[in-house]
Amino acid sequence: MQSYEIAVLKGDGIGPEIVEQAMAVLKKAGEKFGFTIHFQEALLGGAAIDATGVPLPQETIDICKAADSTLLGAVGGPKWDSQPSHNRPEKGLLGIRAALGLFANLRPALIFPELRAASPLKEDIIGDNLDILIVRELTGGIYFGERGRGEENGVPYAYDTEKYSVPEIERIVRVAFEMAQKRHHRLCSVDKANVLESSRLWRETVERLKADYPDVEVSHLYVDNCAMQLVRNPKQFDVIVTSNMFGDILSDEASMISGSIGMLASASLSSGKAGLYEPIHGSAPDIAGTGKANPLATILSAAMMLRYSLDQPAAADAIEAAVSKALSQARTADIQAPGLPVLPCKEMGALVASLV
Repeated sequence: MQSYEIAVLKGDGIGPEIVEQAMAVLKKAGEKFGFTIHFQEALLGGAAIDATGVPLPQETIDICKAADSTLLGAVGGPKWDSQPSHNRPEKGLLGIRAALGLFANLRPALIFPELRAASPLKEDIIGDNLDILIVRELTGGIYFGERGRGEENGVPYAYDTEKYSVPEIERIVRVAFEMAQKRHHRLCSVDKANVLESSRLWRETVERLKADYPDVEVSHLYVDNCAMQLVRNPKQFDVIVTSNMFGDILSDEASMISGSIGMLASASLSSGKAGLYEPIHGSAPDIAGTGKANPLATILSAAMMLRYSLDQPAAADAIEAAVSKALSQARTADIQAPGLPVLPCKEMGALVASLV
């Protein structure tokens, strides 16, 4: 029987609640499809600061590097707002991405048929089976560039640097091309090449690489236009590739297609098989412990783990089908619908597990 070692970073706020439900669903999928999963927990974010004084202990890095993959909840919260910038919970998240070489972030934005009415977009806009994949560069750009503060002529200032090298752009763009080849053969590269020099280099690199993928139709959009098009005509998109900051913003906007940010999963991949899988929503400390958290994005992230890191596509399909079935029977508070019961986090997780 195939066995996998999974590092578990529950994190802060609702993180422990949603991750526990994803773990239960993974165990059920293993029982059905003939594999076992062993979980090893480690600390990240605020929980790590409380226990060790830092948001990313070396032990956590070691555990994640030794694992077949990593499952993450969420980090951060107002409890740690007084921490200096270099020791905030979010620094742990950026640090583990860098330590594992996770340069490619895959964020699907899709609409389950059961949630069409939950989307704020009109049904004629979202159409049937809307499914967009945003491929975001994750370890470069303005989030990792030089930054600081200073004073000039008595006036304080701050700066953040957007910097990309050709190899950084090439590797994320190739991932996006390969994803497009497995889908509908359309790739839209998003930049701000009319203003930013880094974006001009980005666009030049995409144009050069497209000769290697003649079966993929390539288009370019400025980020402001793309933001508009996502709500005006999302059906035009298949795969979107963009920089770290633009991808962060656009994928959160695209979450509205799904009806709730609580439905959006993500995968962060390196050049190898191992990856880190997490929902894109935050730690929501205001609802932690109330049972109101939606575990479905984390469960769907676990399905992505099975597909991209563990080579268990049938199990991934079964989990995604189980989520769809569960949505026809019940909802969590953020996506409630008339006539359907509203389940707490644990009960929704149990329902999905029972349908795998």
